[in-house]
Amino acid sequence: MLNATLSTGKDKALYIFLMIVLVLASVATLFPFLWMISSSLRTDVDLFKHPMNWIPRTLYLENYKQVWTTIPFGRYFLNTLKLATIITVVQVIVCSMAAYAFATLKIPFKSVIFLLFMTNLMMPWHSIMVPQFSIVSSLGLYNTHTGYVLIQLFSGFGIFLLRQFFLTLPMELNEAARMDGYSEWGIFWRIIMPLASAGVSTLAIFTFTFMWNDYLAPLIYLNDDSLKTLQLGLQAFQTEHTMDYGLLMAGTVLATAPMVAVFLIGERFFIQGVATTGMKN
Repeated sequence: MLNATLSTGKDKALYIFLMIVLVLASVATLFPFLWMISSSLRTDVDLFKHPMNWIPRTLYLENYKQVWTTIPFGRYFLNTLKLATIITVVQVIVCSMAAYAFATLKIPFKSVIFLLFMTNLMMPWHSIMVPQFSIVSSLGLYNTHTGYVLIQLFSGFGIFLLRQFFLTLPMELNEAARMDGYSEWGIFWRIIMPLASAGVSTLAIFTFTFMWNDYLAPLIYLNDDSLKTLQLGLQAFQTEHTMDYGLLMAGTVLATAPMVAVFLIGERFFIQGVATTGMKN
């Protein structure tokens, strides 16, 4: 009984300690976000006052009005939304089909081919950046949204994630569907994809978030102002000698808001997909 009491006391102490550590880590993670919101509600003069006050005495909402007129923020926003949505849909479809083939179909040299796909995860994008740019330019797709979408058609990470998720599904369902006369295409769309909604949602959230925040690839492939994304457009607030921090922070808050909304909407699927991926029944 005494040992059980001591054990329970140690468990409670460990639990409290872990909760304190997690709360402190959460506060540290939220610090830049809270500072960004606070800075977006100040003038530049108020921003650099000493000592610093976290809560502005006067909320300067003009930053959120000016950000739409100082730069073509609406156009950048729509460009980013268009590209992120198209690439997310294409990647989910392509990665799902490839992952299904690697997980369930009998293909010659399947393990070797899958390993070649996985080298995409081991190789930094910067190492293929120049040859990739040369290919896109030779196709006449430089400075077009089509060229940017083309280089994002598939993801080694997406194939790996969905393959591991598909492996957790009972193969008896596939056999039963084949006996009922379903083709592999029918099994994929009518049985596997509905069951894999958690894994597919996880990949969609990852892909959309990455594409929304991508800076380097649009910087290389998109030159015209009418084609630029939000991440490139926010550069307009930084000149050679000055930077309008208030407008920059307001634009960053507006650019971050869709990401927060996407995560809150898909949080349940995201957690479920991460928790179950790689678990074998």
